[in-house]
Amino acid sequence: MKNFFRKMGYETVPDEFYYQIDKWLGWYKGKVASFHSYNQYNGKKLIARERATLSSAKKVCEDWANLILNEKMEINIPNEDIKKYIEKVLFDNNFKVCANRLTELAFALGTGAFVEYIDNGKIVIDYIGANMIYPLSWENGRIYECAFASEKVVDKRRVTYVNMHILEDGKYKIVNKMFDKKTGDEIELPKGIMPFYYTNSSTAFFQIITPNIVNNVDFENPMGISVFANSIDVLKGIDLIFDSYQNEFRLGKKRIIVPVTMAQMMSDKSGLTPVFDDNDTEFYAIKANDGINDIKEINMTLRSDEHETALKRCLNLLSLKCGLGSSRYDIDKSGLKTATEVISEKSELYENLKKHQLVMEKAICDLVYAICTLSGIKCDFEVSVYFDDSIIEDTGAIAKRMLTEYKSGVIDDVEYFMKVYNLTEEAAIEKSEKINARILK
Repeated sequence: MKNFFRKMGYETVPDEFYYQIDKWLGWYKGKVASFHSYNQYNGKKLIARERATLSSAKKVCEDWANLILNEKMEINIPNEDIKKYIEKVLFDNNFKVCANRLTELAFALGTGAFVEYIDNGKIVIDYIGANMIYPLSWENGRIYECAFASEKVVDKRRVTYVNMHILEDGKYKIVNKMFDKKTGDEIELPKGIMPFYYTNSSTAFFQIITPNIVNNVDFENPMGISVFANSIDVLKGIDLIFDSYQNEFRLGKKRIIVPVTMAQMMSDKSGLTPVFDDNDTEFYAIKANDGINDIKEINMTLRSDEHETALKRCLNLLSLKCGLGSSRYDIDKSGLKTATEVISEKSELYENLKKHQLVMEKAICDLVYAICTLSGIKCDFEVSVYFDDSIIEDTGAIAKRMLTEYKSGVIDDVEYFMKVYNLTEEAAIEKSEKINARILK
């Protein structure tokens, strides 16, 4: 792929960065062969072992996706007809479900993308992960030209399909290529796929999303980093403790030593053997010449408190380092709290959430403009996005205060709609005019 891009005059992200993406993918899946699979010497030989995992990396990404892009997210467009059209396009593309999944994946691998195109007269949105994204030109962290690769099976042959978005004289040109997966040779495109297409528009038909944190793996790289990129050692510590915690109960299991002379005996090919219920796994028979003449109970001391303390500390460290606050995974916390208390306690989480939403809001607004451009709709309106922050923000208190200020004449109804419903000024004015028109009737 990189050789092909060079032939076309483009340099993309170094291969080393994609190795980092593979590393993050391993932790996101939960099992990393170099860490979770290991050999242990038992005094005679090496025994293959496998560590247990809490899959904490995936949990972090799930939580961020649910906080940023949940089912209560709304797109505000002042024109009601255009709004309904956009909502239908998004519904047809299962946007709220797929966008949430893409957000989770982007926070795991550092980058994700929405890509729009027309297929059989319908607008289609693809949701692309970081390992399929190849930036071609960028400035100040913004990607202007980009290629997206995907593996497909065409005529029983594995192929790599490449979709390139290139700027020519300020307008985008879409280039489609296909390569044989084994040989790397370029092959003919299937029927219905054009080799290139001029959009005659400066609007990009792709939008990049990333966690809104600095890429400290490669400062010149426009792609993002995983939200847990700088927490790999903490993830290792969590799984080491969790694995040890499980072993503590397995190795500390109660044992009851029974002299073989006290056990019921049965005869088989090997002679007389003691009889125990197979479900009574705590019993262990000792030979008569072992010097034990009575039943002994062995209860190992479990270090559960020490393990729980260490596990909680590491989970809190992970929560803190991934921007979720210092106590998101504190499982001992209980009791109901007011929204105001939650905001005070999770102020760091709230600040980070608003920061990440900046990237998502721009991507969604640009997505709307791209859909309109593909549909021939003039983009002469302002778009805004309402994110549901009620989990960590006291939206009820805000609405109550705004209502009090409105009744007192401190703000007008337009400002009230902007603050409470998160509308643009244009949409708030339109809402106010509609309400006043109904009242006059």
